[in-house]
Amino acid sequence: MVSPPTAFAQQHIATTLCEESLEGIKRLLVETDQLPDALLLVDDEVNILRSLTRLFRREGYRILTANSAQEGLDILAQEPVAVILSDQRMPGMTGSEMFKEVKSRYPDTIRLIMSGYTELESITSAINDGAVYKFLLKPWEDEKLLQHIREAFSIHELKSKNARLNEQLKELNRQLEQKVEEQNLELVLNVRSLRASQEILEHLPVAIVGVSDDGMIVEVNAAARGLLGEGLQVGMFVMQVFPEKVFQGYMEAVKSSVGEIVQVSAAIGGQPTNLLIKRFSGNFNVSGSVMAMLSAEG
Repeated sequence: MVSPPTAFAQQHIATTLCEESLEGIKRLLVETDQLPDALLLVDDEVNILRSLTRLFRREGYRILTANSAQEGLDILAQEPVAVILSDQRMPGMTGSEMFKEVKSRYPDTIRLIMSGYTELESITSAINDGAVYKFLLKPWEDEKLLQHIREAFSIHELKSKNARLNEQLKELNRQLEQKVEEQNLELVLNVRSLRASQEILEHLPVAIVGVSDDGMIVEVNAAARGLLGEGLQVGMFVMQVFPEKVFQGYMEAVKSSVGEIVQVSAAIGGQPTNLLIKRFSGNFNVSGSVMAMLSAEG
């Protein structure tokens, strides 16, 4: 079974993907900052809506107004809203009842309710259920109310950015898993290719011996074993197995340029043999020489 990429390899992939996604995340934050902030005001008294609209307009919010809880729900179905400020006592549906519905449908909204002390008991359950973020008293102080709304928008902005960044991280993780899967597949294919190459080498009708740069025999195929018998084993050195003439040819190949072929004729296994010795330098910083032995008899 092929092992998955090491922790270092996975970290390298993740780092690369993070760098590629960094600009996208920055753009996401900028785009989020540029989204218009919508404030929904809900009150059945027109004069209060007008006063609140005048107060908040200078803050630069996009202000939406509703004269009833149902109208507020209708607006929410059509418009993205960040913060809702609602009166509690209204005909038909109270503010706390509306907020329970809003929490279910639009949980990311920040919901504030305004009323007098006498209404506190009626909205306690909504506060406990998390449907109401903050309870504000009437009559209000302009500066304190402005501060409460600013705080609500800050919380909404933070929640929105966190949600978007979480989506970015999910996508990043998906890409990482895909890259790891691709590398696993590539590793499996490489292993299969290596095994196939080993089988091909083993069954070549030509005697092949692989030698490292220090003269150690590291690969012997079936034809070479058949030619030299038990006297040829991996781990032995060229000078132990082959005649002096072959060893000298091997040393000449080691000193020659990569790819240059040195030819030597000698008796191998009691048979006249032509040897072709070629030095190589391949992948994974591996270098050495390959010796091919061909019968010199017609």
